[in-house]
Amino acid sequence: MKRGELKPRSQRQLRIGEVIRHALVQLIGRGEANDPGLDGVTITVTEVRVSSDLRNATAFVMPLGGTGSNEILESLRRAAPFFRRRVASEVDLRRLPSLSFELDSSFDNAGHIDALLRSPAVSADVYVPDEVDVEEDET
Repeated sequence: MKRGELKPRSQRQLRIGEVIRHALVQLIGRGEANDPGLDGVTITVTEVRVSSDLRNATAFVMPLGGTGSNEILESLRRAAPFFRRRVASEVDLRRLPSLSFELDSSFDNAGHIDALLRSPAVSADVYVPDEVDVEEDET
């Protein structure tokens, strides 16, 4: 493997990430963090990536509608130790990774790709007619 290439995540990393994601969704959904920046806000936790040494976990989040995302991200980062303690009490892991929060940019990337595919320059290249007008030569 070349330097700079990412190794595929192991089944253990994926499983731990999903367990943490479910616990975070429940905690955020119940509004257990006593942070005014998180009151009445709907947040989607799209993915939790766990490092290969299982010491760090990054939760990718997106507020509903994408509005106020920087303030919400600040609030989540302030509440990260609280969430770590609560997740540790709800899941059965020997050691819980430290939590950090990042905005999920995959929605923006998907919107950009969709816009590119719908642009006239690209749609002309991928246009496939419904019916092919081929006249058969009867000789």
